[in-house]
Amino acid sequence: MAKWKFQRLVLLISAILLIGKFIAFFITNSAGVYSDAMESIVNVVAGFISLLSLRWAAKPADKKHPFGHGKVELISASIEALLIMIAGGLIIFEGIKRIYRPSELNSLDIGMIIVAATGIINYILGYWSIAKGKKTNSMALVAGGKHLQSDTYSTIGLVLGLLLVKLTNLVILDSLLALLFGSIVIITGIRILRKTFANLVDENDKEELKLIAERISKHKDEDWIDIHNLRVIRYGSSLHIDCDLTLPFFYTIKQGHSATEKLKSALMEDFNELCFSVHSDSCDEKYCKMCTMSSCNYRKEECTQPFNFSVDNLITLEED
Repeated sequence: MAKWKFQRLVLLISAILLIGKFIAFFITNSAGVYSDAMESIVNVVAGFISLLSLRWAAKPADKKHPFGHGKVELISASIEALLIMIAGGLIIFEGIKRIYRPSELNSLDIGMIIVAATGIINYILGYWSIAKGKKTNSMALVAGGKHLQSDTYSTIGLVLGLLLVKLTNLVILDSLLALLFGSIVIITGIRILRKTFANLVDENDKEELKLIAERISKHKDEDWIDIHNLRVIRYGSSLHIDCDLTLPFFYTIKQGHSATEKLKSALMEDFNELCFSVHSDSCDEKYCKMCTMSSCNYRKEECTQPFNFSVDNLITLEED
């Protein structure tokens, strides 16, 4: 619910900024300002979609959706990316049209002030959204925040470009600005789409796996002989981790449960919404050389190659 309320605030501010940018466009009649205003339409529409997706994603797991509804956020981010690319195409179209049919520009100084003000607000809003998204593991908020910040970067270039147009009186520069910013918008959309697609098909997140490996290495217990078949799937803000943990063959069920709970506790320090599933394997002679247990009375070989809890070793697939 906190994410939903935050996105509602982002949507409200984006709508106000949209009005300001279109006022600047009608004052200046600039294709560059038009490109900025068009991107803001995407901000508002995408913000509304994100608002609906966050509401849906907050629903608890049920019989039909045992892993929850978190992936709706990824669908939302994908739609936003597509809208961004469509907006980029429309901006480029307007820029090309203005090259062949130049229009008179007016009151560029007033337009620059309005655009600059909206750019500053967008950057602050984007930074806030990314921070909130990372804290709550919300792909929708992170994607929206990056879009808002990319809007700010293009706004900086737009203001500089409008200043150059005012100083040189070369109207064609305004059209070239639209072409440039339209291309930047499309590239931003492609990047967001690639990221969301990777999450939709459950592609491993290298940074996430690295964090998990570091956490396990830091808290490793001597009875964690080997960890493999690690699988990580994210559903919105919920992280699902599944792995196989090799334990001493003489452990009781109670001891095995205690060992797996220690592993879960180690990961809970970094991942609040964690669904953890572990399959316990019993060791045999081949594990002696990597086992660091000091109290084992069944050792057949000295420990010469302690298991390295690296990402590559953790994700190694082994048949039971």
